[in-house]
Amino acid sequence: MASKTVLVRFHEKIGYLVFGSPGIIRKKGVGVQTGVGAIRLFGTKSQLHHQCGYLGATRERNAGISHGTQQNRLSPLQPTPLGHTAAPSETIRTYATMNTHQPGPMPEYQVDPYRLLEDDLKEVYSYIKTALRRNTYQEDLYEIATYYFDGNGKALRPMVAILMARAMNYHMYKENRSLLNAQREVAMISEMIHTASLVHDDVIDQSDFRRGKPSVNVMWNHKKVTMAGDFILAIASMMIARIKNNDVTLVLSQVVTDLVQGEFMQLGSKETENERFAHYLTKTYRKTASLMANSMKSVAILAGADEQLAELAFQYGRNLGLGFQLVDDLLDFVSNSAMMGKPTAADLKLGLATAPVLFACEKYPELNPMIMRRFQEPGDVEKAFELVHKSKGLEQTQFLAKQHCQEAMRIASMLKESPFQKGLGVTADYVLNRMK
Repeated sequence: MASKTVLVRFHEKIGYLVFGSPGIIRKKGVGVQTGVGAIRLFGTKSQLHHQCGYLGATRERNAGISHGTQQNRLSPLQPTPLGHTAAPSETIRTYATMNTHQPGPMPEYQVDPYRLLEDDLKEVYSYIKTALRRNTYQEDLYEIATYYFDGNGKALRPMVAILMARAMNYHMYKENRSLLNAQREVAMISEMIHTASLVHDDVIDQSDFRRGKPSVNVMWNHKKVTMAGDFILAIASMMIARIKNNDVTLVLSQVVTDLVQGEFMQLGSKETENERFAHYLTKTYRKTASLMANSMKSVAILAGADEQLAELAFQYGRNLGLGFQLVDDLLDFVSNSAMMGKPTAADLKLGLATAPVLFACEKYPELNPMIMRRFQEPGDVEKAFELVHKSKGLEQTQFLAKQHCQEAMRIASMLKESPFQKGLGVTADYVLNRMK
């Protein structure tokens, strides 16, 4: 493996970021096949250029998304807001040899999605609490289940779901269609599924701190916390059933399946560098991006979108979700606990190798045995943290996040212009530039 060039490693890594939901990966030569109705990837430059999900000629591009051709000279990462910096020249050369396009500057809009949807979002948490209260009068269960629905979260998932719903409604009917109750339900369901996964994650990871306060597993018995997470999922499932749309039921049920599989994947390690990167990307889709992608698809289906338009909504959410998690993984190395509302360097302490570490392996192969032992030996966490900062792993992670966020913006640009369509673009920029 060490004898392979960086170019080949990038080819194989990027080959796993295919269009659509990552499924079971099967190698063939230097390519892969993934999912049902899989897209097969092979290792030549032109084939990768045409087949990779975020590298150019995707279905979005075929549908009319324009990709810029200017290759910018980008500077190394500086301690300024994310998104205003990008990959170093070595990364640019690597991508340039693959005939890819460099991400240009993110466009600026005068739209604030949260203000735009202020009326839609102001009752998000009270609505969820009402739904939970309606189904239990056990005070301790209700208290645990509602602990994170305190209004202190970013409410990103319901916000972007409602934003897509309104953008889709306008795209199809202009001012003649307001937000449907079922679309609002999907937005609430997405936040409930996300929060249930946080509750379960806190038990699995033994987290002490989340959203600026003690985590649920510190406050209550682990068994009760686990059951409270199950309870949130159960009520979300009831809400899905009440929508009475078979397609939406199937789409949102896939989210829970992906979350469980993603968590199982996180518990395992892979022997080789390329297998690890593929494993990480698929895990990231399942744990984070699937919820956004399938929520976007659900509100589009409820708007009456055809298969192509629903797929466009899915791809917006997929790219936004992948970009979100890549930034999250980067912030774990460059932010501080007060800003994040949770401990930093947490992933290394949990034994997880995220994108910055996997990219750093290219320069510092001594990270590989640390990854395999999940940073369990004394000094592993500190040494890995140091090597990531000495490498270009942070710049490369940010570069990849920027590509995904720009893909999301390009996809949003395909919808008819409206404040909500512009808000989708602003959200992608927010995800890239967020500092917590």
